[in-house]
Amino acid sequence: MKLAFAYTRPTMTASIPHPGPQGRIRLLVVDDQPLIRRGLAVMLATEPDIDVIGQAANGEEAIQAARRDRPDVVLMDLQMPRIGGVAATRTISGELPGTQVVVLTTFDTDELVFDAIRAGAQAYLLKDAPEAEVLDTIRAVHRGESRLSPNIARKVMEQFRLLPARDGAAAQAVAPPARDDEPASLDALTAREERILALIAEGKSNKEIARTVFLAEGTVKNYVSRIMAKLHARTRTELAVKALRVR
Repeated sequence: MKLAFAYTRPTMTASIPHPGPQGRIRLLVVDDQPLIRRGLAVMLATEPDIDVIGQAANGEEAIQAARRDRPDVVLMDLQMPRIGGVAATRTISGELPGTQVVVLTTFDTDELVFDAIRAGAQAYLLKDAPEAEVLDTIRAVHRGESRLSPNIARKVMEQFRLLPARDGAAAQAVAPPARDDEPASLDALTAREERILALIAEGKSNKEIARTVFLAEGTVKNYVSRIMAKLHARTRTELAVKALRVR
């Protein structure tokens, strides 16, 4: 990803949360490397629909800033001192349901990928992602969608295809924790819902699904909400994982 490193010191945000202009995305950038963090902040702040409201150098600072400023989206690194990105994602997702987390990291190990998804991350990107993909993902997550970069999506699908061959302990290590009331199959879904779920598992956006099944994008969004409720999924990424578990 190409970053512009011209840097202007950001102004301090007010301690009282405030909504940004209508339609604009209030973004918190979290990375322990100052050059990367500042470069991302400068690049993203040039977008007409994004307000970079703060920066944080570790997970502890990220949690404090998120509690104080209530960003719409947090761009989160994972390997950081004090409190790491997974723990910070878990805390922010648990305390602030209106704040979505996009992971942007150099690491794609199985453990980190699945830990981040379980913690509530709505998207998982690598730092070699093109600038356009990062921007598209931030906007998609703000709309309520989830995204995985293609190599991460392949990793998720491959791991869950292997689950039947694993023993119980190994499967539990990579599978999201099941709820007692979680359905054992997709029997609760209609045929249309199963089709939409399959497209979600392929990483399709609402717009792409709408084109595929010949529905309005708003109708697809309503279907996704119903599917999430039926399968007890908190995020689209978790929904995709659940689909793969029962295939």
